[in-house]
Amino acid sequence: MAKQSFFIISVFIIEFLALCYALETPSYNLVHSESDFEIRLYGNSSWMSAPVREVSFQKATVDGFNRLFKYIQGGNLNCSQIRMTSPVLTSIVPGAGPFHSWAYSVKFYLPEKFQADPPIPLAQLRLKSHSRNSTCVGVRKFSGFAVDSNVMVEAEKLAHSLKKSSWANFTTAESGTAFSIAQYDPPFKVLGRLNEVWVDVKQSFCESDGVASY
Repeated sequence: MAKQSFFIISVFIIEFLALCYALETPSYNLVHSESDFEIRLYGNSSWMSAPVREVSFQKATVDGFNRLFKYIQGGNLNCSQIRMTSPVLTSIVPGAGPFHSWAYSVKFYLPEKFQADPPIPLAQLRLKSHSRNSTCVGVRKFSGFAVDSNVMVEAEKLAHSLKKSSWANFTTAESGTAFSIAQYDPPFKVLGRLNEVWVDVKQSFCESDGVASY
């Protein structure tokens, strides 16, 4: 119990300190924007991934992030301390969980310093390095906490918005994920929270100069 309490306190401390600094985020070009969704083109990027076989989105995200947190706090062969970034991305993998249920992959975006050469995680953390190629995604923003009761609802709203648009025939599941939930805020932040649903869009239809870069 004492170890668990210490871990929880440590998580809150690092996340509080993270609020004092601008967190690194993956850069993207904004290709298209509507009132209820965006189309973004992300460049190549490196992430650390925690595979989780769970039924609950919330439990999977907590389990995966706990392992990733240990990794950035020195749980790697270099004993490197890695600064917090944003967002924490939970990808839903259909049919890969127990009894062909959903499984999850919780991902941590690696800071620029470690993009080319990520520290190797300790074996007991069961993490995998994940190289995310240039990817086009449809995005829907939503507030509050991302929980089991609303992530599917928000994903369905994004699907409905895309279906009504010129992007209706260009979503894809080539990455093997149904959709992903991006969470930008620490758990102790209550007001003004930002979450996003991401779904892959075919790259060939997405490549353009975009209207803005972030």
